[in-house]
Amino acid sequence: MQLPTLPPSLLPALKHVMRPLVRLMLKKGVTYSSFADLLKEVFVDVAEREFRLDDKPPTDSRISLLTGVHRKDVRRLRAMAAGRAAVLPEDISFGAHLVSVWLNNSPFCAEPGRPLPLARLASVGGECSFDGLVAQVSKDIRARVVLDEWLRLGIVRTDDQDQIHLETMAFIPQRGFDEKAAYFRHNLHDHACAAVHNLTEDGTPFFERSVHYDSLSAAAVDQLREAVKVDGMQVLIGFNQLAAELEERDIPPPDARQRITIGLYFYTESNPPEVPDDSTTASSS
Repeated sequence: MQLPTLPPSLLPALKHVMRPLVRLMLKKGVTYSSFADLLKEVFVDVAEREFRLDDKPPTDSRISLLTGVHRKDVRRLRAMAAGRAAVLPEDISFGAHLVSVWLNNSPFCAEPGRPLPLARLASVGGECSFDGLVAQVSKDIRARVVLDEWLRLGIVRTDDQDQIHLETMAFIPQRGFDEKAAYFRHNLHDHACAAVHNLTEDGTPFFERSVHYDSLSAAAVDQLREAVKVDGMQVLIGFNQLAAELEERDIPPPDARQRITIGLYFYTESNPPEVPDDSTTASSS
């Protein structure tokens, strides 16, 4: 088996991409040795699942050749491997669905994208209540349990009339590391999948574009940050509304369902003068 030629630009690119991940690990106490063990497991798992010949599971020897992981480690890791689906935890998925219903469905919004404050109890607000909202999505979960958790995460607030106000236009917890980590896992994974596909596969690329400037003032950055917060959120709300409509109108059979992720992000940091600027100050990629 002939191994692919390593492009000279790939390792420097991977090193750069890993820097924020290593920063996260160091801040949260993940050491090199523990991450190296985890990375070894990922190498073996990806090789086993995605690098098959004629749809047959690869041998330990082939995985060892592909990954550089010792054959004894390959055997050990394959024996202990358990399927871990790359999906959002059930409580996160339920929360995202609930917010989408509140944003888009009558009687919980004045119009799509304009959620109404809801009476907490069905005995007060009837169907147009937080009780009614939760009941529309699931009959098995008590609304009080959801409300307490959402208050903890900063997703909703209550007023002095016992009404519940949605504090976010998407299910993005303001507090709660586990919930944020679930979105970190989901969003970064899917963005990386799109980028890797565009680097390695033929055919139509996934849409992946960005705008970057390197000579802006702090005031200009603040103005752009606010524009992305307002206008970018409106774009995502529009995609969310379209996806909700399509999900209701165009229901596929269970074995033909596909999932999507659409993202938009903003990032800024200081750009010291000594950093070389090789070409233009603005571009998209």
